[in-house]
Amino acid sequence: MQRYFLNENAEQHQRFFITSKDDIHHITKVMRYTVGDEMVVNFNQQQTFQVRIVDISGQSIEIETIHRLDIHTELPIKITVASGLIKSDKYEWLLQKATELGAYAFLAIQMDRSIVKLNMQKANKKLERWQKIVKEAAEQSYRQYIPSVNYCSKFKDVYDTMSEYDYVLMAYEEQAKCGETSNFKTTLSQVEEGAKVLLLFGPEGGFSEDEIDLFSTHATVIGLGPRILRAETAPLYALSAISYEIDLMG
Repeated sequence: MQRYFLNENAEQHQRFFITSKDDIHHITKVMRYTVGDEMVVNFNQQQTFQVRIVDISGQSIEIETIHRLDIHTELPIKITVASGLIKSDKYEWLLQKATELGAYAFLAIQMDRSIVKLNMQKANKKLERWQKIVKEAAEQSYRQYIPSVNYCSKFKDVYDTMSEYDYVLMAYEEQAKCGETSNFKTTLSQVEEGAKVLLLFGPEGGFSEDEIDLFSTHATVIGLGPRILRAETAPLYALSAISYEIDLMG
């Protein structure tokens, strides 16, 4: 059953209005739902309800909550994927797949070796598109939360926010080349429910020496196995490993 999101607090037998043009189009034109049909809506605090369509107009869709669904699809830890800017199509693919894998937030960073360069005007347009991609991926993958997407023009600004996280992991290909295999696994075994984790990844050209020096003494530098992964693949590998460890292994 198709999922949608509303930024509202909900209880049983309450009525709400869906006013997003994209959602209205998807509900009426793609899914072809009509009055009386049921669907699933995620509300604030990751509360999910089965709802019934009460009325459809050109401007809104009125729904009524029927009953709350006892489902839990979110990872129990909050993972922010912070990565250097990469080519647009690759980053959009990363956003979609990482949302499916449970990422809590995304941070696109202008790094020394980023081929892509953004000014704030371009960044704002990109953010709008990126947030739409993440929303659609969250709906498709039955998430109960839409990850946020933000842009950072200076890598040092990320360093200044390190205290907000319980763990900071920096994926560095030189660690993989040197055969480092334990840091990632060891850290995952220590992470507790509710922890905030920052995963750092470089752009196509990797981290610069200055960027490594900035973080290496304050972050856990990890390898991701013996194979060198692309900039858009490495975050997905890490998220998959975390999901396996937490969702399947407990």
